[in-house]
Amino acid sequence: MSWPVPPLIRHADVEARLKEIRSAAPDFFQLEEIGASVEGRSISHVWFGRGPFHVLLWSQMHGDEPTATSALFDVFEQFRRHRDEPAYALILDSLTIHAVPMLNPDGAERFQRRNAQGLDINRDALRLQTPEGRALKALRDRLNAPVGFNLHNQGWRTSAGKTGQPAAISLLSVAFDEARTESPGRILTKQLCALIRDALEPLAPGRIARYDDEFEVRAFGDNLTKWGTNVVLIETGPWPAVEPDPYLVRLNFVALMTALDGLATGRVKQADRRRYETLPVNETDLFYLLIRNATVVPGTGVAPFTADIGIVANRGVRTTDGRRETRMSARIEDLGDLHTMSALESIDATGLFVAPRWDPAMKAGELVALPDFAAQRAPRAIATGEPAELVLLRREGDRYRVERVIGL
Repeated sequence: MSWPVPPLIRHADVEARLKEIRSAAPDFFQLEEIGASVEGRSISHVWFGRGPFHVLLWSQMHGDEPTATSALFDVFEQFRRHRDEPAYALILDSLTIHAVPMLNPDGAERFQRRNAQGLDINRDALRLQTPEGRALKALRDRLNAPVGFNLHNQGWRTSAGKTGQPAAISLLSVAFDEARTESPGRILTKQLCALIRDALEPLAPGRIARYDDEFEVRAFGDNLTKWGTNVVLIETGPWPAVEPDPYLVRLNFVALMTALDGLATGRVKQADRRRYETLPVNETDLFYLLIRNATVVPGTGVAPFTADIGIVANRGVRTTDGRRETRMSARIEDLGDLHTMSALESIDATGLFVAPRWDPAMKAGELVALPDFAAQRAPRAIATGEPAELVLLRREGDRYRVERVIGL
């Protein structure tokens, strides 16, 4: 139902889908424009349900954090299709569900965190210098929803504590003061996080974590909680798959449906908030790729040595001939003894050599001669900060078999 590759979603796509769902069920969905971005793109608010308890969800406050945007449209479609079934009718009788699917359309157009002013909307809750932030604040003040969901993505280096597992979803019951006071509203959001944990762990065992709850005086989530809308933060992180998006969208969908059901049925009141409090806290010690125990030929003329190579990757979006597509870039983040670190993928390179990819046309399976890098330095060396363009080699006599080519 949702977009297969969330980073490719643009403002025009969101607006078209909103009009489609409104047209398909005009008696069910309500739609309004609550503001415009710096560059004049509309910011839309969609809502449905008939219950007295209002819930506010917003996604893509950061333009390059799109996973939950796709999941929200799955939620919309799920309710549209099943609204007459008893379980869904109960939610709709109990709640009115409000969503802003793309708060930062200018950032989404560029696939960047900040808006067209270069400001981080999520640090603009007090000054309100961004039109996007003003639109969210005005909507919150109008609805005065008791609960809100702030939907984000986090870095691919994020791990679930020291477990070595990626933090696919990190949850936060957002604090509203430095003391992290446990008000009734904050107890409720901890219980919501507990429900979400229990729903997601069978789908992502060991990959659910807790976001640091330090109070951030400038942030929207913290201030919305202070203003009376108690906020659950959901941060979507890494997933160990070539195509991670379907798994991560599914986790967001299950998290949101679980939370809405828990609020409507009252099941949230029976949730044990210690299930939230005992989640491992986010760490940043995860690589995208970790090559272990390699004999490193750095390409600088320096003699080979044994080391691990930690590689990080970032996903971006580019437009070629009018077509929007994702691109990956990878670089060497660390080099040396990395046995305490973990990765989405690890390669045991014991007995193998790792060298810079000196020939872009090189392919796995080829038999090659290793250049004399003392006489001519490689175009890109194996060093921290360098692009990860490498080859894994197995020595066969005086030549080398290409085991794998690494380069994104």
